Amino acid sequence: MTLMILGVCAFMSLIVGIAMEGWPKGAHDGLGIVASILLVVFVTATSDYRQSLQFKDLDKEKKKITIQVTRSACRQKMSIYDLLPGDIVHLNIGDQVPADGIFVSGFSVLIDESSLTGESEPVMVNAENPFMLSGTKLQDGSCKMMVTTVGMRTQWGKLMATLSEGGDDETPLQVKLNGVATIIGKVGLFFAVVTFAVLMQGLFMSKLQEGTIWSWSGDEALKMLEFFAVAVTIVVVAVPEGLPLAVTLSLAFAMKKMMNDKALVRHLAACETMGSATSICSDKTGTLTTNHMTVVKSCICMGVKEIGNDNKASFCSDIPESAVKLLLQSIFINTGGEIVINKDGKREILGTPTEAALLEFGLSLGGDSQVERQASKLVKVEPFNSTKKRMGVVLQLPEGGLRAHTKGASEIVLAGCDKVINSNGEVVPLDEKSFNHLNDTINQFANEALRTLCLAYMELENGFSPVNAMPVSGYTCIGIVGIKDPVRPGVKESVAICRSAGITVRMVTGDNINTAKAIARECGILTDDGIAIEGPDFREKSQEEMLTLIPKIQVMARSSPMDKHTLVKQLRTTFDEVVAVTGDGTNDAPALHEADIGLAMGIAGTEVAKESADVIILDDNFSTIVTVAKWGRSVYINIQKFVQFQLTVNIVALIVNFSSACLTGSAPLTAVQLLWVNMIMDTLGALALATEPPTNELMKRSPVGRKGNFISNVMWRNILGQSFYQFMVIWYLQAKGKAMFNLDGPDSDLILNTLIFNSFVFCQVFNEISSRNMEEIDVFKGILDNYVFVVVLSCTAVFQIIIIEFLGTFASTTPLTCSQWFLSVFVGFLGMPIAAALKMIPV
Repeated sequence: MTLMILGVCAFMSLIVGIAMEGWPKGAHDGLGIVASILLVVFVTATSDYRQSLQFKDLDKEKKKITIQVTRSACRQKMSIYDLLPGDIVHLNIGDQVPADGIFVSGFSVLIDESSLTGESEPVMVNAENPFMLSGTKLQDGSCKMMVTTVGMRTQWGKLMATLSEGGDDETPLQVKLNGVATIIGKVGLFFAVVTFAVLMQGLFMSKLQEGTIWSWSGDEALKMLEFFAVAVTIVVVAVPEGLPLAVTLSLAFAMKKMMNDKALVRHLAACETMGSATSICSDKTGTLTTNHMTVVKSCICMGVKEIGNDNKASFCSDIPESAVKLLLQSIFINTGGEIVINKDGKREILGTPTEAALLEFGLSLGGDSQVERQASKLVKVEPFNSTKKRMGVVLQLPEGGLRAHTKGASEIVLAGCDKVINSNGEVVPLDEKSFNHLNDTINQFANEALRTLCLAYMELENGFSPVNAMPVSGYTCIGIVGIKDPVRPGVKESVAICRSAGITVRMVTGDNINTAKAIARECGILTDDGIAIEGPDFREKSQEEMLTLIPKIQVMARSSPMDKHTLVKQLRTTFDEVVAVTGDGTNDAPALHEADIGLAMGIAGTEVAKESADVIILDDNFSTIVTVAKWGRSVYINIQKFVQFQLTVNIVALIVNFSSACLTGSAPLTAVQLLWVNMIMDTLGALALATEPPTNELMKRSPVGRKGNFISNVMWRNILGQSFYQFMVIWYLQAKGKAMFNLDGPDSDLILNTLIFNSFVFCQVFNEISSRNMEEIDVFKGILDNYVFVVVLSCTAVFQIIIIEFLGTFASTTPLTCSQWFLSVFVGFLGMPIAAALKMIPV
């Protein structure tokens, strides 16, 4: 808007100037303003275009989803964009249906079609109701689907074609800064109106004294236009349109860099919110641990054995053959994984790391998954879900009869067992002694930070109907396996960094409490004064008990998705914390949605979890979460630096032009000069300060939290101190500048105004360097690491020299002598020691 007013002003200036002084002399002022407007528009448009390109790249990354597909009799992973009609897609709980298709085979398939139909009730899909639509999600079960339609021809595609996708909402910081910008703009408008009134009043008074109030010349019309241009330019300088630009630039820059650091930001606001995080609730498996699992210990037929590469052959010889057969049947049939031959003819295990570890164990015992699967027919499959913490299958045996297999959380499956296979391979009742032995084994494995699974089976002598749920008790325990999932390298250090940064890390896991405690100690999460609690115990607590308990909780084991949701909600509402939550399963969606920042796992995460999250951690690594927090803090601090820099320029430019207009009847800074200052301060300043990379020092300070003031006392100290210095320097030059340089003659005002303009610009150049750190005196540390900053600063200085020395007719400047140049640069440089002295004043 202000640029449009200036455009009108330039147009009128051109007409009056050419009418008065002819072409080209009379056009200089008008063309100067036009050139400045074009430069501002060009630089802003370029930076906006670059941002939009970055967002396009990120958008592409968001949509990268791979899925298991069988094509040409070969099972493989491929992008959903490469699907073709006729492909067989393998879907599991939490997957999004990638295309329209027809159900081929599967078990217990429940589809959530709310995204397409708005109906919240899930739909059962089976041979009678085989249609599956793109964009819907698998709420339960697993199945194979044949693709019939892809792309914009699907129901989802047709729906999307009728909608134009909206951009990101404004982030909380942008909303805050828009408020700041509006207030400053109003103050600027007030000053502009008063300045224009004072200048016009001066002109009228001189006309009255001369008695020429009714006769106006072209020069006087030009003068009035000049006054109007100065007033409009005060508004241009006062309205800090660079504030929202700085936020967007900083966020876009951070998003791009975070992509390189393996974090994909889905919502802009998450960048800045993560900088305020005070608490992180993290999963264990795959986030704190590597998710590369191997079976290292087992207790089959009541005998505990370590499993290494050297003793796998002797392992089978020590166990009765009937028990080995049952064990292999349980491993290969009751599984969500699959062993396939890939394109290169090599064997590949597909499925979760836990399933892969068990299948690897089964293969090492000499088992063959194809033989096991062909030998019996599946009657029912109940996939694993985190509420039941178990999975199971019912199969029809070749010799007739039905058998159920189950596996899952050791204590839950063991509680459903009443028999056990002894060392002779016989099925015997599970007495107290045997039960205690197995329970002690579970605890022993868990204390060694092993993930434990119990495998059990049951002969269904009374028959079984697929519509019924699988039994939960009456099983015979085959054995217990201990799976090692090593802690990720660097996690302990990352947790220590979080602690020093004032961020509390809590582990929330569905695993056994002893396993969770062992890994939490190894990671440095569980301390001597911390508490480890199980989900069922946490659920029973009253609100009063929770108030004292929650601040001490560091580990929550055997937690259900609702326990996680309750913990997050309590932390946010009762304790006013800014909470980040990690999740990978469909059931984590409520907690991810409730949290201030939802962090979904890129590798292990389901599509539902990713859709509920704000940030996707592409490598599933806890250290990446710390990097996100560091970038979040960097965004916040960078924008604070920029606001400090910009408010200083605003205050000085406003007061100088206003006071000068009121006292001398003319403004020292012209429209073109103020437009150049506006560009240094808005676009170039945003580029320089908003793209500072994060430092490790950021993680040594406390988080801002939910209620921190954006413009802090430290910023006000720096702004007011620096503004006072700059104002005093310019005022002194205006009052004593002519005497200092013995300026007289017709050009004395022009030289003085050029000197003031030059000094003012160099004050901003050096103030930009001082603004790199709001509290530390050493502002040069790491300056060469940020090439954008160095380039912007160098360009500003070079353009300033060109404007002063070569563009005098357009910018109303004149070349300066060496001593005048020295004074301008020295005055600017002097602002740096003054900024350093200000930083010593405690606030």
